[in-house]
Amino acid sequence: MTRRNALFAGHDEGGRNWARFASLIGTCKMNGVEPYAYLRDLFMKLATGHLARDIDALMPWANTQHIIPTK
Repeated sequence: MTRRNALFAGHDEGGRNWARFASLIGTCKMNGVEPYAYLRDLFMKLATGHLARDIDALMPWANTQHIIPTK
């Protein structure tokens, strides 16, 4: 993920959305969580009505299901 990718956002809001996803993916990597599996799980939980008061449970550092195994 580089600044070059952000050039194709096309709109200011698109750029902000891209930055949000890039930040979320970076946070996953820093916490040893596989980003694709985490995002798939996150979107499924949001689509099925996850409660807003439990938002902390959705954060990458709270996710233990999709930990990348170390060698």
